Amino acid sequence: MNMAHDWEKLSQLVGDQAFVVERVRIVDTGIVVEGQFELPATARLAADDQVFLAAFVRAHGNIKRMEEWFGVSYPTIKNRLNRLAAQLEFVETHTTAQPETLERLAAGEVTVDEATRALAARRR
Repeated sequence: MNMAHDWEKLSQLVGDQAFVVERVRIVDTGIVVEGQFELPATARLAADDQVFLAAFVRAHGNIKRMEEWFGVSYPTIKNRLNRLAAQLEFVETHTTAQPETLERLAAGEVTVDEATRALAARRR
């Protein structure tokens, strides 16, 4: 299974249209969660912007290397980074779902909404 290729095909199919993921399966655990999930901001970027962002990370933020790879000038790289930054929101990542929360979801002991509320309460 080539997930990168699948993601590219999905991006082409959807284009600029908004869409929602309604089912998530965690491969190694077999846990399935159903609901409506908004994609993270990076996944909502156009495919070429995702490639650009991945290249920037691989270049460790080295704009000189980005200039070489993409064959464009420093201002072009900076302008594109500024445009991408404007599309991305800051996401707080210090709190994540604990494994026991996922297990309780899988067992049907809590709903996605309940787990989300509990996580939000921990952040406060």
